[in-house]
Amino acid sequence: MGEFTTTIETRLDQAYKGLQEARNSGDDFLADTLTAEIEDLRRLADDHGIPLPR
Repeated sequence: MGEFTTTIETRLDQAYKGLQEARNSGDDFLADTLTAEIEDLRRLADDHGIPLPR
């Protein structure tokens, strides 16, 4: 696994954890921001052929 793939996976993991925390605390702005980041990271992974679980 390359460094790029590892970075994408790590950032996604952090974003998903942050999203859960934001939702739990009722921070809608942060949840929206993290959702957009997740979408961007997943799109970037797809563009580069990095398989991710759904």
